Amino acid sequence: MYKNLVIAFIGILYLSGCASIAIPGDQACNTEFLECVEEPQKIELPTYRKLRYLPPAEQIPVVAVYNFMDGTGQRKSQDNVASFSTAVTQDAKSLLIDALKAAGSGENPKGTWFRVVERGTGLDNLVRERQIVRSTRSEQAKQAGLDEFQELQPMLFAGMILEGGIVGYDTNIETGGTGARYLGIGTTNQYRRDSIVVSLRAVSTLTGEVILNVQTSKTVLSSGQAGDVFRFIDMDTKLLELESGMTQNESVTYAVRSAIEAAVLELIKQGDERGYWKIVYPDNWDEQVAEYEQAYWMSLKESGVLPDAGDVEAFSNDPDSVPLWKKILLKNNVDTDGSVSQQTINGENE
Repeated sequence: MYKNLVIAFIGILYLSGCASIAIPGDQACNTEFLECVEEPQKIELPTYRKLRYLPPAEQIPVVAVYNFMDGTGQRKSQDNVASFSTAVTQDAKSLLIDALKAAGSGENPKGTWFRVVERGTGLDNLVRERQIVRSTRSEQAKQAGLDEFQELQPMLFAGMILEGGIVGYDTNIETGGTGARYLGIGTTNQYRRDSIVVSLRAVSTLTGEVILNVQTSKTVLSSGQAGDVFRFIDMDTKLLELESGMTQNESVTYAVRSAIEAAVLELIKQGDERGYWKIVYPDNWDEQVAEYEQAYWMSLKESGVLPDAGDVEAFSNDPDSVPLWKKILLKNNVDTDGSVSQQTINGENE
């Protein structure tokens, strides 16, 4: 009887562990060849939304980005293996240019904040291509018997140069976990918090003075759950071993992107405060912000991130049955009488 109970419990633990390991995203799976292909996704982080729906600038500045380097020197940590892969992306310049072009692009696809000119390694390719165009037009003019040909427009010069980079990547800032084991059956939960720091500064082309400087940080969260069984059965003549687990790691690239977008947002606000440019707020700006926030919270609700009425009932009966992220939202929105605020369910401001 005891052996049957242990085996039943092990089966339930194994099945529940397997059920919790779900393939993320929408995937098209070929069961014949056991292949799964994830569909590409367009990523819009919260900082990206704030950038997109910024009010326009009174005058759009022309900026250049030569480089945005990785100054951390960190390598990917692998157990007992020498790794030459870097811990963070080496092309943060592309993320910075994307953030600059996204600023104010909610109503205007071209953006309303920065005109970014090509610099760095891409400038050599641009100059070569312009030489090819000039040579081609000159040759065509000669063949047509013309003395002159249409010259190219002069290239834009930047009033500001944006410099900086990823200046810090600290691992294991905070670690912790819980675990329990009884009669060879155990379970563990662990988490880890890392941090990324990004520095961004604006340099005046005319004077060389650093006129703006901001630093932002973003945490990188990792968590893992595991269960295992190590037990002798059938009069200690047979050994049963069973393991199941899952880890979830926040993307370091997404964290870098979010920190860069936050730095651009702070740079714009700082420049407005110091008078280097001016944010033109529309008359109905408060209403627009409310609409954007409403749309954002409704998207979270539709994606299942926000708790619904079923989660509220489950939280009232058994708080441990609700996922951790929903539990935090529900705990933070419990009224004084013990009831859950309707704001948590609808994602609306009361």
